[in-house]
Amino acid sequence: MEIIGGLLFLLSAMLIIGVLTTKFSSRLGVPSLILFLIVGMILNRFIYFEEVRLTQFIGILALIIILFDGGTQTKWGRMRPILVPATSLATLGVFITTIVTGVAAMYILDFSLLEGLLLGAIVGSTDAAAVFSVLGNKNFNKRLTSTLEAESGSNDPMAVFLTVMLIEMIQIPDMSIWSAVGGFFLQMGLGLGLGLLLGKITVVVINNIKLDISGLYPVLAMGSAVFTYALTDFLGGSGLLAVYVMAVFVGNSDLTHRFSILRFNEGFAWMMQIVMFTLLGLLVFPEQLTAVFWEGILIAIILMFVARPIAVFVSMLFMKYDVKQKLFISWAGLKGAVPIVLATYPILSGLENSNLIFNTVFFVVLISALVQGSTLSWLAEKLGLTEEEEDGNASIELINLGNTDSEIMKVTIPKRSPAIGTSLIDLELPDATLIIGITRNKKLLTPTGTSIIEKGDTLFVLSDKENRKKAKIALLGKQKHQEV
Repeated sequence: MEIIGGLLFLLSAMLIIGVLTTKFSSRLGVPSLILFLIVGMILNRFIYFEEVRLTQFIGILALIIILFDGGTQTKWGRMRPILVPATSLATLGVFITTIVTGVAAMYILDFSLLEGLLLGAIVGSTDAAAVFSVLGNKNFNKRLTSTLEAESGSNDPMAVFLTVMLIEMIQIPDMSIWSAVGGFFLQMGLGLGLGLLLGKITVVVINNIKLDISGLYPVLAMGSAVFTYALTDFLGGSGLLAVYVMAVFVGNSDLTHRFSILRFNEGFAWMMQIVMFTLLGLLVFPEQLTAVFWEGILIAIILMFVARPIAVFVSMLFMKYDVKQKLFISWAGLKGAVPIVLATYPILSGLENSNLIFNTVFFVVLISALVQGSTLSWLAEKLGLTEEEEDGNASIELINLGNTDSEIMKVTIPKRSPAIGTSLIDLELPDATLIIGITRNKKLLTPTGTSIIEKGDTLFVLSDKENRKKAKIALLGKQKHQEV
């Protein structure tokens, strides 16, 4: 019982301290993952923890949940125009970063070429959790934000593939590189195809199944995401890519219980971030980091100022982004949990310099997240890449009313809505559709027939599923309805 009590105390301390650190994170302007990692390193002084395989398992599970949360909140209307540059960054960009950083690591750490490239592959991808947390509440240029979120959500498969391939090449020197290239296209193809297929199945199941407890719908959605990863990985595909594709499809579909699913995802993703980063911090002994202090700083500098910019400018060579935008994308290549989780692969594979690789990667991630994450807002302002925050961005949330066919839509009126200036009595809403509440300037208004709709109003609309689409068009207009 003492062991169980100790573990529960540790878990509760991780969650409580982790949640409290998010407040300091936003004030200091640094990614919350930095503070979670520091908490883990502090707890390391009192708790001996060396469960690498357990940490890897929890890390992968956390990445699934974080990608599912980020994907469901990604708007396809914004993502579609930037699909080509994001894909190029997620593949060619990661490959170039791996080469440049790997060659530098070979000389700095006295590694073989394959060992240097392995370290480069591990730190080659940007981290979805770090990027989503830093970009989420800022008023950066929407096109750049969408590009970075799409890149960070889809570049993990390339980093995983390169890491696994290079470990195999180190262990099996006569391994054919062409078989590895073929394996890459197989993994990506299966990940994309199964992600779309399982996303469609998930939407059909959620919209048609009748569960007695509405709180189980978010659990069903999350279970579908984990199943998507497990099945795709079992069949030889990229599980992380499949989860992200599946999540984007689910998030952009007409989904029952959307509100509860998205809120559950958000809270669960934060909890997994706290647990994952704290556990990763527990694996690190500060005295070991001092052994790679100067080497880690030098590799981090090369990664931030040389490798990432070269990768961005080359992979986006003929795309319609100006120099300022490319500089911002270069600086926004935040590192986070993915490199540290990938750094456990060489340890579990028993490679000779695995501990040195892990400590170097941890140090590089710490510097990258701290320096780049804390200066991203400043750089955006200096480059003129911020936008004024609009009160009237179109958004819709659905609140399902138990086992009935009715739902409450929470609709935010955009500035180009055809409903602006119209009284409720003159609004052409479908039958059996009522506006039951209006919030304006943080005040709740009781709607009457003479109430006039204004830009930025949030309307609570009671409607059945059949009339939902007509109600959206009446409030948002046809084009905005399609985007949302």
